[in-house]
Amino acid sequence: MQGIHLTADLFQCACVRDLLVDRGVLQEACIRLVRGAGLTVVGDDFHQFANFEDQPGGVTGLVLLAESHLAVHTWPELNAVTLDVYVCNFKHDNTSKAQALTDALVELFLPARSNRNRVQRGVPGAPETPDEQHLALEWLTPDVVHGFAERRAPITTQSPLQRLDWHDTRALGRALSLDGAFMVSERDEFIYHECMVHVPALTHPAPHSAFVMGGGDGCTARELLKYSSITRIVIAELDATVIATCREHFSHINQGALDDPRVEIVIGDALATLRDSTESFDLIIMDLTDPGDDETNAANPLYSAETYALVRSRLTMDGLMTAHIGSAFYHPERFAKTLADLRSVFPQVAAYKAFMPIYGAEWGMACASMRGGPTALDAIAIGEKLNANGIANLKFYTPRVHASLFAWPAYAEALGA
Repeated sequence: MQGIHLTADLFQCACVRDLLVDRGVLQEACIRLVRGAGLTVVGDDFHQFANFEDQPGGVTGLVLLAESHLAVHTWPELNAVTLDVYVCNFKHDNTSKAQALTDALVELFLPARSNRNRVQRGVPGAPETPDEQHLALEWLTPDVVHGFAERRAPITTQSPLQRLDWHDTRALGRALSLDGAFMVSERDEFIYHECMVHVPALTHPAPHSAFVMGGGDGCTARELLKYSSITRIVIAELDATVIATCREHFSHINQGALDDPRVEIVIGDALATLRDSTESFDLIIMDLTDPGDDETNAANPLYSAETYALVRSRLTMDGLMTAHIGSAFYHPERFAKTLADLRSVFPQVAAYKAFMPIYGAEWGMACASMRGGPTALDAIAIGEKLNANGIANLKFYTPRVHASLFAWPAYAEALGA
């Protein structure tokens, strides 16, 4: 039963239109690529769906292989395709053939963006009970996979922009992933959100306003609302489905922050929202999805010197911004570039970090400002500021922890930390 299972979700496909809407064209292409990869066709079935509301119907296809199967589903109204390739390795290792087939199919459909996953099936020593066989996995790099056992299959929602999966994990409880990348979980989110908010908020003399780029789970707003001086928070979230599902699945964690009267939610591009705003903010928090090595990653333009310059222009004189900058270990080039871009815009940039179980790594963050920075605050000052704001019972961030956040190992210092 051992084998390899490859899946791919393809978005904004620029392929020949007939591949998405014509059963015969798709069937011929799939069988040709299967044989080209050295796999053995033993049967096939392709179904053409009828047109619906003036939109062409898609195609679902299955190619039965002596080695297992290929399944293809097209959504022409979204220019999207999902692929499922599974091969067993009973007598021979067919992994390279499965990879070649998947690569050829992705090249065929020409997606602007893709989400690919790889699961080793039937690994010796893996749990045998059915409820332990669900795994939520994320590829941190092409060579490193990270994940968690699930109690059951995830609850999946496909928005017009991305796939949202709510996982019921044994280690971290309820967790959200977007297009296969982990975002937040109920058991460790406090580490990230307390660091992202309290480092800049306590450095500021008395923050009154905050702009959150992303942050649709509501937890950044929850931490900001602990400051009595805060009177206005704007959350600019690209995907309305994130807000809706977090209200449904995460309200016990964000404590109703999304519905607080001090919070305004704007659905749309965070950069455009900030660019069009005439307001200045004391805090701007970039609580966004991660950039990626793939040039088509939609988040990449958000992590640039141009973005940081726009953020700087919307900060008050004593304002500060924070952004997460990823793993110095797994993504050293991206880590170094982000810090260099920030320092090209802000005179004060302090890198800090905390280990995040959901990300499987020590996760970097950066606080930037035009004057003053968090490293000037000692434990006594942090304690006094927390007490003055009536903030107690934080789960991670404390006066003594504050200084330790900025202590980096030598390899990260060499990258600019």
